[in-house]
Formats: sequence, structure tokens, C-alpha cells
Amino acid sequence: MQNKLIGLISLVVLFLYLLPVQSLAQVDTPVQTNTNSDRKQVVIPRTNLSPVIDGVLDDEIWAQAAVITDFHQINPVDYGQPSQASEFYVTYSENFFYIAARLYDTNPELIRARALVHDNELMGSDDQIFVVLDTFNNGLTGFRFVGHPNGIRADAVFEGPGSVNWNWDGIWETDSSIDDEGWVTEIAIPFTTLNFDPNSEQWGFSLGREIPRNNEEIAWSSFNRNNNPSTAGLMTGIRDINQGVGLDVVPSITIAQAENHPANTSEDRYDPSLDVFYKFTPNLTGALTFNTDFSATEVDNRQVNLTRFSLFFPERRDFFLQDSEIFSFGGLSGSAGGGGFGNSNGIPFYSRRIGLDSATGSPVDLEVGGKVAGRVGNVNIGALMVQQGDRLGLDGQDIFVGRVSSNVLSESRVGVILTEGDPNSATDSTLVGADFNYRNTRFTDIHTLTGDFWYQQTDTEGIEGDDKAYSAEAALSTSGTGFGGRLRYSYLGDKFDPAMGFANRTGIEQVSGFVNWRYFLDNHPLIRNNFSFIGFAQTDRLDTGELQSQSINWRILTLITNSGDQLEVQVSKETEGLQLPFQIRPGIIIPAGEYGFNSYEISLNTTNQRDFSPDISYKQGDFYNGERREVKFGVNWTASRNLSMEFNYELADIEMPEGDFVSRLISLDMNIAFNASWSWASLMQYDNGSDSVGLNSRLRWTPRAGEDLYLVLNYNMDSLDGAFRGVQLRESELVLKYSRNFRF
Repeated sequence: MQNKLIGLISLVVLFLYLLPVQSLAQVDTPVQTNTNSDRKQVVIPRTNLSPVIDGVLDDEIWAQAAVITDFHQINPVDYGQPSQASEFYVTYSENFFYIAARLYDTNPELIRARALVHDNELMGSDDQIFVVLDTFNNGLTGFRFVGHPNGIRADAVFEGPGSVNWNWDGIWETDSSIDDEGWVTEIAIPFTTLNFDPNSEQWGFSLGREIPRNNEEIAWSSFNRNNNPSTAGLMTGIRDINQGVGLDVVPSITIAQAENHPANTSEDRYDPSLDVFYKFTPNLTGALTFNTDFSATEVDNRQVNLTRFSLFFPERRDFFLQDSEIFSFGGLSGSAGGGGFGNSNGIPFYSRRIGLDSATGSPVDLEVGGKVAGRVGNVNIGALMVQQGDRLGLDGQDIFVGRVSSNVLSESRVGVILTEGDPNSATDSTLVGADFNYRNTRFTDIHTLTGDFWYQQTDTEGIEGDDKAYSAEAALSTSGTGFGGRLRYSYLGDKFDPAMGFANRTGIEQVSGFVNWRYFLDNHPLIRNNFSFIGFAQTDRLDTGELQSQSINWRILTLITNSGDQLEVQVSKETEGLQLPFQIRPGIIIPAGEYGFNSYEISLNTTNQRDFSPDISYKQGDFYNGERREVKFGVNWTASRNLSMEFNYELADIEMPEGDFVSRLISLDMNIAFNASWSWASLMQYDNGSDSVGLNSRLRWTPRAGEDLYLVLNYNMDSLDGAFRGVQLRESELVLKYSRNFRF
């Protein structure tokens, strides 16, 4: 109890100590800017008016706004003429950034508007507009806001020019309407939602529109079919804007009842929690969280693992997603990939280590947490401190993550990271690391050149040996017709132990790379482009120098049609070196040795622009010293804007001398939208590895951004006779949670 009190006091003292940093907002600190000389530019006028956000362009404010009409295609024809005209109106006041758009359409009855839930995946295949704001004008980070014909919204943060985090959720307002000329949308973004440099009148800026029936994307500013902070135009005239006091207070109340049905026991809980956010400057934010509750967070999608290495699951909790781009390191992300082509191994800070038991995956209480994140001048700063609650066999652990990076050159970054503590052990553990990310989006007229270089070292109590890790990577990419490729070398010592990170292979060195070729057929009646790829990855053990894994993948073709359908044909050659026997399923043990196996795969993914869109893939070939056949089938069905479903089925049939087995994974995701404020989402999943069925059902009321009411029902059931037959209820939980953001 004493340690918890000390931790709480320390966090509050730090929070209060940083309050004087507000004075930094008055310091004229130079910030690195995107200096590309050929950027499009627009001057945005200031207004004292404010519109009614109702999706109707009848407010006087829009007559004072800057009007933007000079758009071009990104797809299907880069810099081609858009099929429909668009007019955007942009202005700002002391407190808000305003955007409106008149999206003309010669066939308004064909406008796709099937989504009715904020941040829903269906929005990606509907008509929409987007706004990119690079508020630091550094070409690296920024915000993306999406408007929709049904008046719903989606948003994201750029963690890098090519890395978008769609789990971020900002507070802003939008509404839209459809009429005989097309559709209209209005957007109001409070400056309190944004981090920015108060001393700069220039922001990176772009606008765009997507017309899915033509598989068409248009933009005001782009380069090489990309639309992100590195390709944004320049918006000038932003001055004398206000973020208010900069204080957000978010109380929430959770009432829950959990039952253990075999034991016939139940537990009731009432958990008030509080999140406090304070902007020390317009671009430096502090956060405190007390008795944090994540019970309304979406559950993970189950995955089938046929390897001997752990899988990566994305973060879904808002507290850790806020300012997540500040903590990104070395170009590492959650794209684990296969055969060594991904880049998740070696992440120094993986926030899912906090608040989740690594052995069981069950939640661990967070007593108190504090975070400072943002920018001071040209420096990006992130610091996270969390005190976990006690659990059986382990007292609450104190955890710290610190990250500092600086923008260098025109689009690059150099930084360091430090982590202290182990959320799942009482053992002292420290990690330090440094990284350099190089990016040149205009290396040639069609190519982007990138490079990632990083070094890390851990210090774990009671462990001596090779505890370092490092990596170097160079990549040349193109979004148009042409060649691209990547080459990466990684080294992870056998005692490298990132207690706060993710490393599913250590004691290895790895060389991987690929070459790809893309060809666009601008005028073909059916095919938009063809993409081919050949990649290689080899992982060797450091202790013996023996092969651990090798993979050669040749994607012979990827044909993408003008409507968005995609056909892929791929062949693979894999080699696995087992130093020890590998138990792939209970009672089925593959002996140690080296195994080579080949396979081929063909898949067809149909576009989600259709109301009924099936996907199917088939893979067949060798598997260690046996054979495998894999089938994946999924279908998305949008019955109406009020009802959509997604069904997925995965089957792996393995035959080996050591034993045969079949792996099945089934999921059904159903979304009901009563209107833009009320929605009901349910996800049911079954896998025969655990022989269990899980149901997560969430009724959500969102009357406005920043206010939510959840009614959540969770069921965990044992499957006694396969799939959904003979299920027996094991655990159930009913949760009612309400939260609201009070902004000052």
C-alpha cells in the first residue's frame, strides 16, 4: 500500500510540476518544416462566424472561406481528370477549423452510403472525403479526418508518412446530406483536438475524395499515388488560434457482474475511474488515469498459430493509443508477416504488455498511470508511467517508458528510448535503444527511398550474456509502374529480453529482402494493375550457426481489376530447422531435424463495394514431413445500412507420420446500426484448439464525440461436441459503462 501511495504522489507531483511548461508556448522555438519547394499552396482566411453543422451549405461563413476546386486523380490514373467535380470550402476561427464540401455527382442515386456507425470498416468502401492536417509541417506526422454521406466520421493519426493508426479517436463534429446534385458535408474540428506549433502559420494540408463505384480516389495534393503528410500541400494564414485552458476531464462509471457457472459463483463490481488530460503547451500533453477500466474495449480476433513463435495482437485501448506515434521506434510495427518479411520482432515498447497477464491474457488492474507526450520545438517527447494492481502471486509493478526523438533532414528522424520494469515479473529489467529513420519521398520521380537503423540493449536482473539487438534496412518503393525492393539485416542476441516489448525470436540473425514489380494499365477495360513479388528470408541461430528458418516466396501475379477484385497466385519454398522437438498439437510432436517443404496458394478477394463480397483462398503442399491443405473462406454481406455481417472460416488439414489433425477457426461478426448514435456489434468466435466459443456483444450509444454509453455482454463457453454444438457456459459478464469528456 505504501508503494502505491508513493507512486500516486510521484505522478501527481510530476503532473503539477510540468504546469509551468505552459510558458514554453510563448518561446519562439524553431521547428523543422517540410521545405519541398514545388508544393501546392492555399491561403486560409480567418472568420468570426460559426456554421450550424447540419450538412446544408446555407451558412454565411462559407462565402468567406477559401474555395478549392483543382483536384486530380490518384487512382485509377495518376493525375488524371476526376470523373466528378468537387468544391471544398476551408476557413477557421479562434477555436475551430472548418471544412465543407459540395461533392457533385451526375448519378446521385449511385452514391454508396452503406455505413451508419462511426469508424466502421464499411466506411472504407463508401463514398467519402478526407482531410490531411500536418500541424507541424514536418512531412512526417499528422491527422486524417474522414467525412461520409451519412454524417458519420472516422479519424486516424499518421505515426509516419506510411503508417496510419486508425484506432485513434478525436473529438470533432460532422454532418452530411444527399441531394439531386450529389452530397454535401460539413466538418468542425476544435483546435483542442489537435497538437500544433503555435508559432507557425503554415501547416501541411491536403483534401481528397473517394468514389468507390469507379474505384476512384482524387486529391488536391499528392505524389506518386500517395496522399499523406510527406506529399501534402501547404496551408498558410493560421494564426491567433486558441486551445482554451487545455484541460480534459473524463470520468467514467462501470457497473459489472461476472459469473463462474461451473462453480456457481458471481462477483459484482462498481468501478469509478478518471482520466485527466492537460495541454502544457498546444503541442505537449499530459495525462493521468486513475483506476483505469478497459471493459468496453473490443475483443481480439482469434488467430491460428501453426508455428512455434508467438503471434502479434494489435493494441485497442484508447489510453495507450493516444499519442502512440510518439513512441514508435525504428520503423517497427505490428505487421508480423510470415517467413521473416514482417517487422514486429524487436519492438522495444509493446503496450499490450501493460494491464494484461502474459500467461492468461486476463486483464490486470491499473491503479494509476501518467503520460506526457508531444513536441517541444523540433523534439518529440513521450514518457509513460503506470502502476499495476496486485494479482495472485505478484505485487503491483511500476513501469516506465521514455522516448525522445528529433526531426532531422527534411523527412527523417533520430531518437532514443528507455524502458524500466517488467509488467509480468518482479525482476528488474531495463532497455535502452537508439534509432534513425531516413525517408526521401522524391528520390526519383516515381520512387521513395527509406532506411531504418536501430540498436537496443537490455539489462535483466540475474541474466548475463548477449543482450543486444540491432537492425539495418533500406527500401525503394513506388506506387506507380516500376520496380521496388527492400533489404534488411537483423541481429537479436540470445539474452535480449525486452520485458516491455515484443520479441518472438531471439538468439538469431536474419537476412531478408524482396523485389517487386508493379504495372498499371491506365486504359484497360478490366485490369487496373498487376503486381509481382519475390522475397527471401533466412534466419540462423547464433549459438550453432545452424538454420532456423528459410523462406522463398514468389507471388507470380496479383491482378487487380478496375472494380477492386484481386486474384493472387503464389508459390513458396520453406525450410525449418528444429533444434528441439516441436509439439504442434497435444500429443503430436515433430522430431528435431531440418525439414524442407513447398506449397502453392491461389486466392480471390472480391471488392467490398458490393453488398455481397466473398473471399476464398486455397493452399496445398508439404508441411514438415507431411502434407497440408488450407482453405480460407469469408463473406461480407451488407443487407442495408442498418445491418451488415461478416463470416469467416479457416480450415487447415494436416497429415503427418506423427499424427493427423484439423485446425478450425470460425467467426461471425454482426453489426446493427439503428442510427448514427445507436449501434449493436456482436462477435462470436470458435476455434478447436481451445474447444471454446466466445461471444462479445456491445450495445453503444454515442450522442456526440466524447460521450459513450456501453452495455457489454461477454460469454465464454466450452464446446463439447465441436463448433457450436453441445456448448456449456463457463463464464459470463455483464458490463454497463458510461463516460463523458468535459473539455475546458
